Amino acid sequence: MKLSILMPVYNEEERIADAVKQALDVAYPCEIELLIVDDGSRDGTREALDRLDDGRVRVIYHQRNQGKGAAIRTAAEHAAGEYMVILDADLEYDPEDIPRLLEPVLDGHAKVVYGNRTFGSHSAYSFWYVMGNKAVTMAANVLFNSYIGDLETCFKLMPVTLYRSLQIRSRGFGMEAEITGKLLRQKIRPYEVPISYRARTREEGKKITWRDGVEALWILTRERARRRR
Repeated sequence: MKLSILMPVYNEEERIADAVKQALDVAYPCEIELLIVDDGSRDGTREALDRLDDGRVRVIYHQRNQGKGAAIRTAAEHAAGEYMVILDADLEYDPEDIPRLLEPVLDGHAKVVYGNRTFGSHSAYSFWYVMGNKAVTMAANVLFNSYIGDLETCFKLMPVTLYRSLQIRSRGFGMEAEITGKLLRQKIRPYEVPISYRARTREEGKKITWRDGVEALWILTRERARRRR
């Protein structure tokens, strides 16, 4: 099996080199490729990406910022692996956890795996961020009669063909809710494994806001109301 690691990047000049190194240094149980989509960065991110020299890495550039969902859509279109996982470039997630997500797939126990974060005082930058995440996750569970623990997790691992079939249209952070809503509508329940997490602060570049939470609730409601094909 080949795993495509999809990394959306926007204005991460200070972190991108470490993010790429950490992703490539992991002892994966399968072949991997790292697909990086620079989503119209306006700092020195593009120059840092131009200096990368590793056969496992491919970089694609958006000329203007389009949002995380658009960057992942571009990466998925170019993915050559059978499976894909999303890994942000902000160093909040530890790529050492990716082999754990692969275990249920390699063992034949799951097709879709989510990394489930456990929030604590050292891993969450604000009370309201955690409550917002829990509210959106609870809304999904109520709407789809499911019991997932972390809808907004970045670590979503699934077959590339499945992701493409979902036809995710959300251009920004709403893609997280759209992915989960469409999976749950198809009766696909993600297998969850615990992962480590360290949230950065707004001053460090945290981009998600309360508006993204409101959008996520709207997307989940829309997907629940949509007829299943």
